[in-house]
Amino acid sequence: MAAKPRAWQRMLSGRRLDLLDPTPMDIEIEDIAHGLAFVARWNGQTHGDYPYSVAEHSLLVEALYSRLYPKAPVKWQLAALLHDAPEYVIGDMISPVKASVGEGYGELDERLTTAIHVRFGLPAKTPVSIKKAIKRADKISAWLEATQIAGFSVAESNKLFGAPDPDIIRGLDIQLRPPREVRKAFTARHEELLENL
Repeated sequence: MAAKPRAWQRMLSGRRLDLLDPTPMDIEIEDIAHGLAFVARWNGQTHGDYPYSVAEHSLLVEALYSRLYPKAPVKWQLAALLHDAPEYVIGDMISPVKASVGEGYGELDERLTTAIHVRFGLPAKTPVSIKKAIKRADKISAWLEATQIAGFSVAESNKLFGAPDPDIIRGLDIQLRPPREVRKAFTARHEELLENL
């Protein structure tokens, strides 16, 4: 009988996270922030001296979500911040790759999202209306990233992601930072949201 393949990863916190059966007690925000600060969006194909990390993207999505829905409960702001949190262990894949990989990636992402949400006091399943609202902020973030650091024209970005409302994106300029700074900013924002829950 063949041994089952190892499905866990040792985190810097010392936790052993089982990727196939993650539990909330094995989730630490420091591990998430650290991992996301080192995962590059756009497969690393961005201008600048530092990669544009998923942690930086997550901060931008949460800021956009808060602008779009200023009266939204804090728990949904937190959900927006954590919308890509599973990528701290499974990495980021551009949409065409996710589509070709199939359902397995989505199932893994969903299990990790559930464990992360439960760990931080969010509902295990995000309501569809909230998912759509976060996705709206995510698409605006993609437009900003595409036009500011990924080499896309405004016309191409409008076609792919939709033209954003200028009032929503006003003053949001992407500044690439070292992973240490992004990790600290992500952790601080998470802590601030948790305190206001």
